[in-house]
Amino acid sequence: MSARTKAKTTKNSAEAAHVFAALGDQTRLELVERLCDGSPFSISRLSAGSALSRQGITKHLRVLEQAGLVSSHKIGRESLYRYNPQPLHDAKSYIDVVSRQWDQALDRLKLLLEE
Repeated sequence: MSARTKAKTTKNSAEAAHVFAALGDQTRLELVERLCDGSPFSISRLSAGSALSRQGITKHLRVLEQAGLVSSHKIGRESLYRYNPQPLHDAKSYIDVVSRQWDQALDRLKLLLEE
């Protein structure tokens, strides 16, 4: 693996780790699921019917925002949150690359054992 490819893989793994960590919580997964319809949601709307407070929802949204999975913008005093699918697509691409690497390594091992 070239130094450039290795650096890119390391960067992609770090970005994927942030996405996976953000999605490693059931509440955050549920928030992403609600936001996936493409509409912007206010904190009030996202916290409706939840056992969590608005402050709790806000903390989870910050984690998702740091991972790039949601973006927010203010309209007056209200913040609206929208889902950004790109980090999840990038994480999937990273998993696909790692999966291919493992498949290739296992194929080489199989050939070596069959000799």
